Amino acid sequence: METYDVIIIGGAVMGSSTAYFLASNPDFTGKILVVEKDPTYAQCSTSLSAGGIRQQFSNTENIQLSQFGASFIKNINAYLQFDEDPVTVDFMENGYLFLATEKGMPVLQKNHETQTAAGAKVQILDQAGLTEKFDWLYTDDLCAGSYGFADAGWFDPHCLTMAFKNKAKSLGVTYLKDKVVGIQRTGQKISHITLESGETINGGTFINAAGPKAARIAEMAGIDDLPVHSRKRFVFLFKCNTRLSDCPLVVDPTGAYFRPEGENYICGKSPDEDNDPDCEDFFMDYSVFEEQLWPILAERVPAFDAIKRISSWAGHYAYNVKDQNAIIGAHPEVTNFIFANGFSGHGLQQAPGVGRAVSELVTYGQYRTLDLGCFAFERFAADKLYKELNVV
Repeated sequence: METYDVIIIGGAVMGSSTAYFLASNPDFTGKILVVEKDPTYAQCSTSLSAGGIRQQFSNTENIQLSQFGASFIKNINAYLQFDEDPVTVDFMENGYLFLATEKGMPVLQKNHETQTAAGAKVQILDQAGLTEKFDWLYTDDLCAGSYGFADAGWFDPHCLTMAFKNKAKSLGVTYLKDKVVGIQRTGQKISHITLESGETINGGTFINAAGPKAARIAEMAGIDDLPVHSRKRFVFLFKCNTRLSDCPLVVDPTGAYFRPEGENYICGKSPDEDNDPDCEDFFMDYSVFEEQLWPILAERVPAFDAIKRISSWAGHYAYNVKDQNAIIGAHPEVTNFIFANGFSGHGLQQAPGVGRAVSELVTYGQYRTLDLGCFAFERFAADKLYKELNVV
């Protein structure tokens, strides 16, 4: 039976980021295995996301994670290049714009204070400022907008995942195409995993980076209360003959968002809380675009009254139903089982920071850069939820 010092369950952006940061740290000298059932990542949350990055969060730690994410992406070749070909993730630093009516102003202003205190590059634009900067925007019902003018925009999520994976492999990380079907736990320790192929592999530390399947992996380890659910999200690609100048990713007060995608645009909207069941299929409901999104888009941007949907897809959030925040760190009882789960839609942009943090826990037994103790699993039992308000 083969043995690895660290076994990472899930090889998309979170698992591969963790593998890279472990393998690139000279203080870590162990063997690393990443188990991923689909190395094409065709249906993983990472590849099917909208690819956004922003600093407009309500929690300081989320802001800091995305600040590091932006710095990492801007300097990606200093981290992930390993041959003569440079790495590119097509970062479009067009910014993020959260719009607010009078009702939403108290939250917008409070979040802005948190963001600026953390050094985020954001500004409040009043109604006149919005109209002047974005003349294609309908603003009569708006009070203001939070504009992330730097270190914000979107990039290619699949390219980032593959860059992490390729670099990790070049550093000696083993990737195995298989599926974990069993986890052997004895007392407070995990000893080994069983794979669909029938192989059994021993490990020292086990990291759950299974995205929307994280709760299933935790259950195999005898942990039945990981509050991560798979929630489906639709993304629609549409064409508009009118080009919007300097268009950022715009989040409407209704929760709908849109942004440029090449010569076209993409959009989406999280469903209402009472109509957001657990789901693992990829079935498309096109009425969401026709009946919900298009009316919102056409009201907010008059040019969007004449658009044509040309494509669409469905992906899944690894949604933390308790407080919509990450769950990071070791289980309090199963001490060699580490969570990197529940990012509720903002995992892609935080993957560099989380991968670095989890690698520190494995190598040093503590955080050394950002203190992410607020995301510990223990907060649920202690009833100390840490709610993130800016979930798109």
